[in-house]
Amino acid sequence: MLEQVQAWAAVNSGSRNLDGLARLAAMLADAFSALPGHIRLIDPAPVESVSPDGVLLQVGHGRHLFLSVRSEAPVRVLLTGHMDTVFAADHPFQAQRWLDDAVLNGPGVADMKGGLAIMLAALQAVETWEGRAALGYDVVINSDEEVGSASSAGLLRQRAAGKVAAFTYEPALPDGTLAGARAGSGNFSIIVTGRSAHAGRNPNEGRNALLAAADLALRLKAASGSGFSCNPARIDGGGPNNVVPDHAILRVNFRPRTPADEIAVRCLIESSMEAVARDHEVAMHLHGGFGRPPKPMDEKAENLFNLVRRCGADLGLSIDWRDTGGVCDGNNIAACGVPVVDTMGARGGAIHSPDEYLMTDSLPERARLSALALMRIAQGK
Repeated sequence: MLEQVQAWAAVNSGSRNLDGLARLAAMLADAFSALPGHIRLIDPAPVESVSPDGVLLQVGHGRHLFLSVRSEAPVRVLLTGHMDTVFAADHPFQAQRWLDDAVLNGPGVADMKGGLAIMLAALQAVETWEGRAALGYDVVINSDEEVGSASSAGLLRQRAAGKVAAFTYEPALPDGTLAGARAGSGNFSIIVTGRSAHAGRNPNEGRNALLAAADLALRLKAASGSGFSCNPARIDGGGPNNVVPDHAILRVNFRPRTPADEIAVRCLIESSMEAVARDHEVAMHLHGGFGRPPKPMDEKAENLFNLVRRCGADLGLSIDWRDTGGVCDGNNIAACGVPVVDTMGARGGAIHSPDEYLMTDSLPERARLSALALMRIAQGK
């Protein structure tokens, strides 16, 4: 498993590095061909993004790996992971190094090339089990999880249908703690169109789009509360100092904790846009949405977590979980009504930073945990 992780992490697979993603997809397809079933690389669904000048553009994504095994089995589960990382091809963090004999620092080693190796090893173990005929599974490894899974969301929904449970191989915390309930996440681009004018000769005839976008950002942020958080992340627009800017785009992220909070955020955005458009006499257009629904801890999810906890106890592992504001594909799977434990990957930390590390002794540990949990799901335990 460690050799696989190091080989995969040596390939830059930043979400926008299509050449690197294609190389890694081929390597993963070769590795996962050790399992029965037919592997396919599926083209991404089209995705639009708002450019800084307000134009809708198609964004390229890599292909997604899909494997289906024993579609006729009485118990079927979904296992997911992602091949992309947050580190672009020109990011300075590309190399691996050992922090000590059991801790590897490198891009994507924990998030989540270590998780992919764990998934594969667990499934290979299941394939040696005499009861494997009772268990069927689909594997989806997407290329765009780190940028919201917009081009793979439909594939995830399709493959979640009819599954009794799902595992996603995001990294656990260094002490093995899993993520429980998760907030949702929505990314929005709000295009503001004003009216340009000379900043000295006739400024009052202009309508400042940059100022309106800033006002909207302040109003949205001020509404953050116990139900959701708001992060105004960027304003594109503006121009020369002697021109009233007629164009701006506000980029903002919301993290609602419950489905009701998501509705409240939508109402807030609508009412705030109306008020700012009126007060500043500008036009506004909203692009984007909630790509990650909130993931509450319901009874089905608690039952699956408890099964994993019992498996851990039988292996001498203490398994616990806690709520988090982070999001992943587990949010989307849970929204399909399928219980999911989405941190079945390696123990590690400092993800999304040049300090990212993998605790290598967790590779066999977590593979055993997944294999045992899958067998017990098949047995109805």
